[in-house]
Amino acid sequence: MSIEISNVGKRFGDFVALDDVSVNIPSGRLTALLGPSGGGKSTLLRIIAGLERADTGRVEIEGVDATGLPPQKRNVGFVFQHYAAFKHLSVRRNVAFGLEIRKRSKDDIRRRVDELLALVHLEQFGDRLPAQLSGGQRQRMALARALAVEPTVLLLDEPFGALDAKVRKELRDWLRRLHDEVHVTTVFVTHDQEEALEVADEIVVINEGRVEQIGSPDDLYDRPANEFVMRFLGPVTQLGDQLVRPHDLQLSTGAGDRAGVPGRVTRVTRVGFESRVGVITDDGQAVTVTLTRNELLALGTEVGDEVRIRLAPESPTTTSTTPAQSAPVSLTKKFASAGGANLTQTS
Repeated sequence: MSIEISNVGKRFGDFVALDDVSVNIPSGRLTALLGPSGGGKSTLLRIIAGLERADTGRVEIEGVDATGLPPQKRNVGFVFQHYAAFKHLSVRRNVAFGLEIRKRSKDDIRRRVDELLALVHLEQFGDRLPAQLSGGQRQRMALARALAVEPTVLLLDEPFGALDAKVRKELRDWLRRLHDEVHVTTVFVTHDQEEALEVADEIVVINEGRVEQIGSPDDLYDRPANEFVMRFLGPVTQLGDQLVRPHDLQLSTGAGDRAGVPGRVTRVTRVGFESRVGVITDDGQAVTVTLTRNELLALGTEVGDEVRIRLAPESPTTTSTTPAQSAPVSLTKKFASAGGANLTQTS
C-alpha cells in the first residue's frame, strides 16, 4: 500500500534530523532510503513505523492518516539490523509470536508459520534456537516473523549491515526474489549504494535531513540531480572542470590521435574483472579511467605511456550530436534542481 510523507520535520535538540521531507512511496514497490550515516534515513523509517513521532508534517499509509497512530495500529512489519530475536524461543515460535499475540487459532498459526518457513527456506530449522543459525538465516527468520502478521508495509532498517559481504550479496538477491513473490510495499534503509542499485525499484537519496533526489536506479545513476548524488551513487573522476564516471572514459595511444586530453599513465591496478588506469594530464590533473581486462590488454598500455582521454560517445553524460561534441557536459549544465524532475543535458 502507498505511503505518503508530507512536510515531515524532526529535531533532536539542536540537531535537525529531517527538514521538511516529502516523499510518495508507491504501492507494491521496493523502495530504498539511501544516504550517508546521520543523513536522516533511519529517522524517516522509524517515523513511518510510528517508533518516532514527527515534530511537523503528516504520514499517510493506505490513504489513512497514521501520523498519530501507535505502531501496533499501523499494520507495519519492522525488521531491525540485529534481528531482535527472542533467544529462548525456537525459530518456529519466533515466527509465530505476532500471530499468538493476535490470538489466532493454533491451526492458523501452524499453517502460516509452515508457509513462511518454506518461503524463507528455513523449514528444516524450525526447532532450532536463533543462536544455532547463521547470520543470514537469522535475518531470514526476522523477515518471516515480520511477514507473519501480513503487514501492509514492510520496513527494514539496514537489514544486512551486520553481515559479511558474501552473505549480504546472497540476501540481496533473495530479498528481491521474495519481494517479487509477496508484493508487499517494502521500504529499506541502506548506506550501500550497490545494494540500493541492485535491489530497489525506486531510490530516495537523503542527505543532511533533506531529499536530494527520487527516481529509479537508472535515473539516479545516469541523470543525477546534483553533485552530491553523482558522487554518492557510484565512482566519479574529474576531467577539467567536469565530473564523469571513470567507466565512461576511453583511452587511446595512437601517435596520430589528437582527440581528447593528453596525459601519461602513472598507475595500472587490476581489481577483479576491471582495471583502473591512473593518468596525469599535461595540465597536472589526476584522472582515473576504468577499463575491462580485455580492453586494457587490447590497448597494451603500461606505466609511463602517453595516452589521450576522451568521453565514450555512448556515455549518458554527452550531447553526442557529432563526434567533435562528444565531451563531458559541464556540471552546472548537466545537473538540474534536486528532486529528479525534468533533468536535461544541455550542450
